[in-house]
Amino acid sequence: MKKYEAIIIGFGKGGKTLAAALANQGKRVAIIEQSEVMYGGTCVNVGCIPTKALVHHAKLSELMHYQTFAEQAAAYSMAITKKNKLTETLRNKFFDNLDSQETVTIYTGKASFEDSHTVSIQSEEGIETISGERIFINTGATPVIPGIAGLESSLHVYTSATLMEQTELPKRLLIIGGGYIGLEFASMYAGFGAKVTVLDGNQSFLPREEREIAEAVRQSLQERGGEIKLGVTVQSVQDQEHGALVTVSDAKNLTYTLEGDAILIATGRKPNTEGLMLQQAGVKVSDRGAIEVNEVLQTNISHIYALGDVKGGPQFTYISLDDFRIILDHLKGGNRSLVQRKNIPYAVFIDPPLSRVGLTESEAIAQGYEVKISTLSAAAIPRAKLTEETKGLLKAVIDAKTDAILGCTLFCASSQEMINIVRMAMELEQPYTLLRDFIFTHPTMSEALNDLFQL
Repeated sequence: MKKYEAIIIGFGKGGKTLAAALANQGKRVAIIEQSEVMYGGTCVNVGCIPTKALVHHAKLSELMHYQTFAEQAAAYSMAITKKNKLTETLRNKFFDNLDSQETVTIYTGKASFEDSHTVSIQSEEGIETISGERIFINTGATPVIPGIAGLESSLHVYTSATLMEQTELPKRLLIIGGGYIGLEFASMYAGFGAKVTVLDGNQSFLPREEREIAEAVRQSLQERGGEIKLGVTVQSVQDQEHGALVTVSDAKNLTYTLEGDAILIATGRKPNTEGLMLQQAGVKVSDRGAIEVNEVLQTNISHIYALGDVKGGPQFTYISLDDFRIILDHLKGGNRSLVQRKNIPYAVFIDPPLSRVGLTESEAIAQGYEVKISTLSAAAIPRAKLTEETKGLLKAVIDAKTDAILGCTLFCASSQEMINIVRMAMELEQPYTLLRDFIFTHPTMSEALNDLFQL
């Protein structure tokens, strides 16, 4: 049996970065990836990178003002080809980066625990067993597939990963789920020219966001031809000669059907622990299936760690990267931990992007803060005017007693970049006046923060 100082299960952001760091220290590292098309992890292959590439091409497609669906479909097919080339290039790069390390061994196969130090790998060549002094689980998350009649047998149902494999643009796309993944795909496919309908079980749209900004997002998608149906429950899916028939019921218990050429399941993601045989290692999981960890990402078995989506919490690539930092610092005897992590920003790459950090107005009030509120229309920003990207709304929530920034939501062009500036001010515990008086270059979207924080 081969023995390693570290076994890393999963080739995602945190795992591959940790493997390289440990190899640079001269440690013997084994990294296990279930599929050869997933080297680099979810982000590179079926998540952030390919979706944002398609978001970019969808924007370009809209700007071309194609007159026929055939032209739109051709642009989509070309975008899929370019996306595939991009992900293949990055996948090979990340594989080669680790494969070239003298002390790293890459295994392609399904990993499962035999005990707390021993891992079995099922591959096409058979079963191999290895042991490790420390083991790091970085297996990510997998889509939640709801128990809807006819869903699993339908030939027209896709996940976010499998829909992006299709080279033919659907004329009618039905999206089950009104969360961030569903909206990102709705915006993207509407940009390419598909007729998109979002089926959302919630009674209110984007219930965790600022109400006025959620409404602005809804209006923006509707103006681009997208439709959002709230408070609906999908009853069944039935394939037809062309596409599928989806039966839904609304809050009034009225039942009706919708036709779609493709159906996207976007009902969330869950920690990917199936088949790991965690019980063989004694590793505990939560009621929601996430691996339980302490503040330095150790499981209840001290030499086994979990990082990334598999441990629950925010499912972002940059969180997995920060998990790597915590673990590496811990292994060096440092004091970095989850306790220090706060004000995590996020961006939803709809058009325009929606980004947020900190508390909404209602959350701040519920926590007992006395707040000051400021809003700014994207149409008032000079940069937005000159680039003709005037849709959107910006909002800031300020502690009226201390002038601290409690939260900020930006629904505007370049918000995914701007939100990091706001987060940095929050992390440095600076008052909102820092951004009000800061000297930004002109004309830029970031200078809008001067006006937003002009309370």
